[in-house]
Amino acid sequence: MFDFGIWTKWFNDLLMGCMPEWLAILIECVVIAVLVLLTYTVLALFYILYERKLCAWFQCRLGPMRVGKWGLLQVFADMFKILVKELISLKGTDRFLFKLAPYLVITSSVVMLACLPWGRGLQIINYNIGIFFILAVSSVGVLGILLAGWSSNNKYTLIGAMRSGAQMISYEISLGLALITIVVFAGTMNISELVYEQEKAWFLFRGHIPAIIAFLIYIVAATAETNRGPFDLPEAEHELIAGYHTEYSGIHFGFFYLAEYLNLFIVSGIASLMFLGGWMPLHIPGWDGFNAVMNWIPSIVWFLGKAFFISFVIIWFKWTFPRVRIDQMLAFEWKYLMPLSLANLLLMAVFVALGWHF
Repeated sequence: MFDFGIWTKWFNDLLMGCMPEWLAILIECVVIAVLVLLTYTVLALFYILYERKLCAWFQCRLGPMRVGKWGLLQVFADMFKILVKELISLKGTDRFLFKLAPYLVITSSVVMLACLPWGRGLQIINYNIGIFFILAVSSVGVLGILLAGWSSNNKYTLIGAMRSGAQMISYEISLGLALITIVVFAGTMNISELVYEQEKAWFLFRGHIPAIIAFLIYIVAATAETNRGPFDLPEAEHELIAGYHTEYSGIHFGFFYLAEYLNLFIVSGIASLMFLGGWMPLHIPGWDGFNAVMNWIPSIVWFLGKAFFISFVIIWFKWTFPRVRIDQMLAFEWKYLMPLSLANLLLMAVFVALGWHF
């Protein structure tokens, strides 16, 4: 399988050979920042069109078809419309916190995006506590949502922010326990090492029953964590207009909109890394010919394909199940999902201690 680290090493050696080290590092940081932001924008636009087309497919219609071939340019028209909209700050709002909130939300998702290894040799941030770092950074987005709802000086936005805070903080527990279950099995929190550990077989298959349970818990918790239906109570339009970002307009509203779709990709990417091998191809022990063919597929294709598949499942949830009530959602987490996550974590520890896994 091709190692993209060859390209990054060549670029680093090229800069180091013709300029001072501090300048080379500065240029590398600028290039990486531009690539991350460009990737962020392109992915968000793709996911907006992706969901709209899938929604149309589920409902037996076509979706956006007017702008561009098959409606492919519709998202660019929508983005341009958001960019030219006026930024409105209403009377009675806390102006500083009102403007700060969307930047907190989008910064959290950008940092998490930079932690994901897209392929062999394609990773920006690689800490030895990578999973712990991702969980910590994801909590910053909750602060942005709470600030947005409170600073807007609107009872509907405040209720939406309170719902979102309660929902995201609650389901973070089950989501974190599901990831810790795999960490216990793998014995490391380093994301790159987690991927390399799945070279022979993905954790979903090697981890036996606890890994399968952890995967299902993660999918449910990630759906709630990203405020996706049927857990989209913070944006329940029939009750709260648009939820915590009701008073936002222009690019500030666009930040919330982009972050919502990027968070969908991020939780899907994390699921593919922790359970489905990330950029690692599908290998079956003893099938050398099949494994050789799988190795020809670029690693970035494997990662994106798995992430898009999991995103498809989460989008499927939204357009299949009706929205639940807030009390039902919280009761499901605290009475059922979290106890199940704790029991599954204990079960995985027993399996690892006794060697009852593949």
